[in-house]
Amino acid sequence: MARKTERYRVEGANSLWNIYDTVSFWKVMKCFIVIQIGRFTPFLRVKNWLYRTFLKMEIGEQTSIALMVMPDTMFPERIHIGDNTVIGFSTTILAHEYLIEEYRLGDVHIGNEVMVGANSTILPGVTIGDGAIVSAATLVHKDVPAGCLAGGNPMQIIYTAEQMAERKRNEVVEWCTPQKY
Repeated sequence: MARKTERYRVEGANSLWNIYDTVSFWKVMKCFIVIQIGRFTPFLRVKNWLYRTFLKMEIGEQTSIALMVMPDTMFPERIHIGDNTVIGFSTTILAHEYLIEEYRLGDVHIGNEVMVGANSTILPGVTIGDGAIVSAATLVHKDVPAGCLAGGNPMQIIYTAEQMAERKRNEVVEWCTPQKY
């Protein structure tokens, strides 16, 4: 299934060369500055407030966006993240693609209680369903169904929601006592 993107044709030079015909320079500068502050902010509530307030991103309650996560610098308002979700270290979330003869824009929807592993890249027009897990270093180039485990490059479904539920039922966990170091 193709990603849900809007496609815009350009003439002459490649689309990135014509970037400021498609998005304001001042918007990109504002987004870049806010994102750079957010990338290094260790306070999750502050980071979420910055992104909600200045970038118009939809970010759910108790969602954790780790250090060095890179939201889209041109169209961050097209990123929607649900409640109690974790976006792992150094993940990139794109809502745009600038190509040679066209550029594409697409909303990214990340559901509730989703885990995205470190160093993943999420492409525009993708939906990650509630309760899904995306393993580290995954290129998310298509939708991820709710409740499943996906990973790899190219991304593949490793376990369906039903298989994940079965694994959880059969799992035996020995919990450790929390310690401060």
